[in-house]
Amino acid sequence: MKKILALVLAAVLCLALYMTVSAEGSVYYLNFKPEQDAQWQELAKLYTEQTGIPVTVVTAASGQYETTLMSEIEKSDAPTLFQVNGPVGLANWTDYCYDLKDTEIYKHLTSDAFALTEEGGAVKGIAYVIETYSIIANTKLLEKAGYKAEEITTFAKLKEVADDIQARKDELGVDGAFTSAGMDGSSDWRFKTHLANMPIYYEYQADGIGATDAIKGDYLDNFKAIWDLYITDSTCDPSLLASKTGNDAVAEFVGEKAVFYQNGTWAWNDVASLGEENITMLPIYIGVDGEENQGLCTGTENFWCVNGNAAQDDIDATLAFMEWVITSDEGRKSMSQDMGFVTPFDTFTGEYESTNPLVKIDAAYTASGKTPVTWNFATIPSEEWKNALGSAMTAYAAGTGDWDAVVSAFVDGWATEYKLSH
Repeated sequence: MKKILALVLAAVLCLALYMTVSAEGSVYYLNFKPEQDAQWQELAKLYTEQTGIPVTVVTAASGQYETTLMSEIEKSDAPTLFQVNGPVGLANWTDYCYDLKDTEIYKHLTSDAFALTEEGGAVKGIAYVIETYSIIANTKLLEKAGYKAEEITTFAKLKEVADDIQARKDELGVDGAFTSAGMDGSSDWRFKTHLANMPIYYEYQADGIGATDAIKGDYLDNFKAIWDLYITDSTCDPSLLASKTGNDAVAEFVGEKAVFYQNGTWAWNDVASLGEENITMLPIYIGVDGEENQGLCTGTENFWCVNGNAAQDDIDATLAFMEWVITSDEGRKSMSQDMGFVTPFDTFTGEYESTNPLVKIDAAYTASGKTPVTWNFATIPSEEWKNALGSAMTAYAAGTGDWDAVVSAFVDGWATEYKLSH
């Protein structure tokens, strides 16, 4: 019996020693997505309970990620895991990024297309979610107005329907066809970045390119047409958009005071209360020839980077946490079902495929032969370009600026910012 007890005690001591050794290092994740903060906090807590490794998740305020990262990265307890929004975003942070080429998480990518790889082969970032945005529509309200979503296949039809709903808003019990196109920092990215992608995409398609040092603005008349529709067939006066927030738009849509709401698959939890049967997504039509064959806007600007300037123990702990997130049952369930993500990792199969209804709608468009709109806004030369464009769009909507200023911000601003960043 004494021998057995001695063996048990030795095993316990070995296990305690193992846990002490294996629990070296810590993780600090600076999260980009406020809408998934609760899920990341829960995963961090669970991982720490299982491993003893401290995991801290800090979520930057909407529209403040880059500013927050700049502030946090120089601290002694800097983030060990952060994100960049693509090749342009990586340019600012590449010196901080650990080479992920030989890591387990890189081996689980379904395609090298989901990695930010520099000349020489160093992998500086790995995409962790593939997302889709477009115009979310309330089919119940559409049908109340006498329309079906499948009838809307061009900008002309979208405008016809939106104009009619706006004209009959009192009869239909809504405040407008579209939710407020808020240009507050919590919402302006939907337009100065996501909507701005449309003229960039079509120019790139026409010219057969994937990036440029000087955008020509060939589709800015189309950009004006869709922006005019958003701000006139709306729940509020265009002069109020500077202070309208993302929460305002959600409340208007969920409260059934608007029929259309531009946002993405990440917003499902915000609108789910309306019921899956009452929600669909429409392409963002802007009046381009052949747009009836257009699908939704699908891509990513979410790339994980590991802080190469962190202590090696913290780097190792961070890599282990990332691997756990994409391989464990808890991590895969959280990302696919609770966060509603479509991920680019080979571990998300079967029950861990996304159950997000908006993701399924996107898949149906693609399956029917529609061409997804790529996320070309990753090639926008700087954050300053977006801010200047957003300011010009806001002033135009308020009547204190003209459309020429928007064109100048788009075209001249692009050339200027590209030169500065290169």
